[in-house]
Amino acid sequence: MTLDAVPVVDRVTDAFFALDTDFRFTYLNDRAEDLLERSRGRLIGRVMWDEFPQTVETQFPDGFYRAMDEQVPVSFEIYHTPLETWFETRAYPSESGLSVFMRDITDRKRQETSLAQHAAVVEAIYDGIFTLDRNRSIVTVNDALAAYLGVDQDDLVGEHVEIVTQRAAIDDGDAVDLGRAITDVDIGTADNRTLEIPFTDADGVDRMGEFRVVPIEDHTATVAVVVRDVTDRHEYERVAASLHEVTRWLLESDDPEEICAIAVHAGSDLLGLTISGIWLLDTEYGYLDPVAGTAGAYEEFGGLPRIHTGDGLVWEAFEAGDVKRYDDLEEVDGLYNPDTPIRSEVIAPIGTHGVLMTGSLDPHRFDETDVELVSTLVENTRAALDRANRERVLRNRTAELERQTERLEGIASVLSNDLQRQLEDVAAAVSESGGDDGDAGWEFPLAEQSVETTLERAEGLVDDVQEFARNATSVRTRSRVHLEEAIEEAVGTSRLADEAVTVDRAATLRADSERFINLLETAFDDIAARAGDDVTVCVELIGVDDDRPRGFLLWDDAAEPPADPHSRPIDPTTDDEGAISGLGLTLVRAIAEAHDWSFVIVDDDGVGTRIEIRDVTTLEPVENV
Repeated sequence: MTLDAVPVVDRVTDAFFALDTDFRFTYLNDRAEDLLERSRGRLIGRVMWDEFPQTVETQFPDGFYRAMDEQVPVSFEIYHTPLETWFETRAYPSESGLSVFMRDITDRKRQETSLAQHAAVVEAIYDGIFTLDRNRSIVTVNDALAAYLGVDQDDLVGEHVEIVTQRAAIDDGDAVDLGRAITDVDIGTADNRTLEIPFTDADGVDRMGEFRVVPIEDHTATVAVVVRDVTDRHEYERVAASLHEVTRWLLESDDPEEICAIAVHAGSDLLGLTISGIWLLDTEYGYLDPVAGTAGAYEEFGGLPRIHTGDGLVWEAFEAGDVKRYDDLEEVDGLYNPDTPIRSEVIAPIGTHGVLMTGSLDPHRFDETDVELVSTLVENTRAALDRANRERVLRNRTAELERQTERLEGIASVLSNDLQRQLEDVAAAVSESGGDDGDAGWEFPLAEQSVETTLERAEGLVDDVQEFARNATSVRTRSRVHLEEAIEEAVGTSRLADEAVTVDRAATLRADSERFINLLETAFDDIAARAGDDVTVCVELIGVDDDRPRGFLLWDDAAEPPADPHSRPIDPTTDDEGAISGLGLTLVRAIAEAHDWSFVIVDDDGVGTRIEIRDVTTLEPVENV
């Protein structure tokens, strides 16, 4: 099926809504919103019985419960008092709930009340009509039916009704059912009968017909059969119900790429969207990344491009947050690819996650019905992606709590052991002084060198512990950072001398600026603790000129290698005298991993140490001007 076969929504008088197994609304079309006098946003997720207690208590429950409990389609008529409208309600069950269609039959009810048989013929002026006598011979036939069958009216009059079923290629079983309906109405056992029967028109196109049999009072004819082409409505109902099923498949997945793949293939199979793709926003880089596409899209283009800020109509629709339809791209400015063979397209944002784009090589391929059905598909996709994100956040929070527990245990060890040892050293220095309050000439020994230094280190340790526990494993908004400027600021607040650090090559990267500078400062402090004042540190880029993962390294010539921060959750750095100076490379590793970078220590053949930060995919060298 293609979307060209689906009627424009404004021409479809049927209201459609979907319920899950708890009778909660999962979807409503515009007609249902008008009928129920509630917005889609107000009703989605709400229980029908709670929202419309007076209406449903008297008209809906028996049929809906029967459809749900017995898993059989049900049909019944209801009168909606506020709208003074009769509706024929059809409910189709599935494992995930009900698909409900409500068709306005007010005109038909009024006609049946006044003069059913003649009104039916008047109503069907644009439908195929034929009348039969008691011998089932055709008495009259209108132009519409003759056109359906591809014969002249004169060639049908006087023939047995079987010529209609034969010319329309109606299945034998359906032909028998139609014959029974004609008999029931003719002998009076039924006021009227309505059947939906597939048939083939004169052009060989398969269609769905609504065959309505009514009695008439005529000198010759006793029964009239009205044939209405309901192919578009039938296809619309099928597609809408199928999209309801797709929702269940989408919500069963927690993988964003799988969700997008299901969505584009559902669009291709159900809606005929053969050239389609989905792009999701990459929050780190800020572009729309293609994650799923139809076979038609790959055959036509060989792949889908990344969409960067301001690139074409796709980015424009994503920023605006509104579905856009373009009937002829040759008349549209601002195309991402002015030479594209695509002539018409629909672009639908998937909330803040990304966009779905579907295109056609023909102009004016899509109409309002396409827009509504695509909107339904992307709304279901958005809900599935929201759920997947919530599940991912929950998993991440659980893992983070486990890591937090590990960190807190390590922090407790630091505070209870290492920090207390420093304070004991202070107390020992005071007690060994031998002075008392009465000795006016007494001076605090070692205050300037030993005690003051120890207290400063203890204070620095507390700061590091707080930083590690609070911020090390999370990053805020990433921004563009100049590596040289960050190094200069970090050196200025570290224990290294400014001249000790050289930068091999300028570069930029995207990072949480404050966390990144703290990473560099902590790494420099660790190097200073291992080497003292005489040390050389060189910062070099890696992976920008070869196939290695991109990143940077800190090379130092300190004689003492660093401790492996992977060996324990908290690993304070100590100097030659055993004095604690901070959390060292443990904090560096934590901040790197929070940015999704990897941390490696490499012994450079005994002549130095390389601290490498790898997988910095946003790292770009900057040529000096």
